[in-house]
Amino acid sequence: MSQSESSASQLENAAGRQNSDATIAYAILRFSFGANILLHGLSRVLMGRPAFLAYLTHYFEHAPLMPASMFPAFGAVLPWVETTLGLLLLLGLVTRFALIAGSVVMALLVIGTNLAQDWNTAGLQLIYCFIYYYLLVHHGRNRISLDAMLGLGASGKA
Repeated sequence: MSQSESSASQLENAAGRQNSDATIAYAILRFSFGANILLHGLSRVLMGRPAFLAYLTHYFEHAPLMPASMFPAFGAVLPWVETTLGLLLLLGLVTRFALIAGSVVMALLVIGTNLAQDWNTAGLQLIYCFIYYYLLVHHGRNRISLDAMLGLGASGKA
């Protein structure tokens, strides 16, 4: 083997490792993020709807643009949406859908948090928005997932 062939082989091996590492890193981030979102929702489900509704009512008491009449519906739906989307992300099942739906949920939460003028939480929510963005943009690396095992592929077709 010539020196140029040896160098080319080393570059291919390095590129393969880098691709493999990126796939592993994607899976770990997706799994961790999914667990985080899942536990957000599950903790709210377990606390019970009345307790979560009381929290929402208190949180938005100084947000005049937030109609209190929407809190019961929001309080009933959000925990289950978070639980479901978190589980889908954790498993890597219909991942593209879960990432897009989760991004929409985050956009709504960011709006509500800003209406409540909770700037610290709004800033933290932007980290979640970025993670949704990153996972969606790099969805082609979603090779360690149920999507990949079931042949749903990076296209996100479900």
